[in-house]
Amino acid sequence: MMADLPSQMTAIEVSEPGGAHMLRPVQRSMPEPKEGEILVRVRAAGVNRPDVLQRQGHYAPPPGASDIPGLEIAGDIVVVGSGVKRFKIGDQVVALLAGGGYAEYAVVHETNALPLPSGYGYIEAAAIPETFFTVWHNVFERGGLKKGEIFLVHGGSSGIGTTAIQLAKAFGATVIATAGSNEKCEACLKLGADHAVNYGQEDFVEVVKEVTKGKGANVILDMVGGDYVDRNYKAAAEDGRIVQIAFLNGAKATANFAILMTKRLTHTGSTLRPRPIDFKAGIARELEAKVWPLLAQRRVAPVMDMIFSLKDAWRAHERMEEGRHIGKIVLDIA
Repeated sequence: MMADLPSQMTAIEVSEPGGAHMLRPVQRSMPEPKEGEILVRVRAAGVNRPDVLQRQGHYAPPPGASDIPGLEIAGDIVVVGSGVKRFKIGDQVVALLAGGGYAEYAVVHETNALPLPSGYGYIEAAAIPETFFTVWHNVFERGGLKKGEIFLVHGGSSGIGTTAIQLAKAFGATVIATAGSNEKCEACLKLGADHAVNYGQEDFVEVVKEVTKGKGANVILDMVGGDYVDRNYKAAAEDGRIVQIAFLNGAKATANFAILMTKRLTHTGSTLRPRPIDFKAGIARELEAKVWPLLAQRRVAPVMDMIFSLKDAWRAHERMEEGRHIGKIVLDIA
């Protein structure tokens, strides 16, 4: 079947670490699926903060992963490898990748792919995998968010944040979101956040204490780090769970561990990209069972910001680095 496909494809590579202009379209050899893998004709690819970090030289792909940026795609299966059980040629899928999404074709293990959600086109569907896998694992599996609890999410208008707000509300939590402007706070409220904090004008610790009548947040999702670590401890409820998934303000922090001990806090963290295929497959099964029906009903949906062509991936990165986006940035590769 590979004989019916071109031997080369257009992809975006990082010519050398640096600015967005280091992203350039090139011709690459067509990837071939191994046992259990599928080859997808990529129709759209999501753009995420780790892509920017990789381009800057701060986040290398895990061993064995493609050096082509891109962690999530939507498209059509054109080849199935030996041993593939679920999918067939022609199936429309979304997939979570360890790399390789900024290209016309990509390979992925079938267990890290899911059917295109009912009612979704490629562009919108490509905005789903990375944020939904990340939020489900970190907020619900690691953070253990339960119905009736208070959930604080930083960066509420980001791709992760907009997903976290919707999922937390869908499963019965009260949501407090932080964001960097009144416009972004308004976007968080429209998505269902119960409270939105403009961190440039208000202290989120004080707001959390006020709206929870001093109890604090049960689960906190943080991608900021730096001085937010100690402030999260102050904003957390007793037996609170803080989940660290990034550190945009720095990986090192000074924190008062007396607060952590007194409140019996749990501060954990994770990175999804280097995790094994089977680990991600477990998250995929949970999402299909519990979240795919919500997507089909539009009770949750990715928030779309801007769409760029594959050759304009550099512009997509500039958009993300400007920090004005609300929701997801996607590359149209159709």
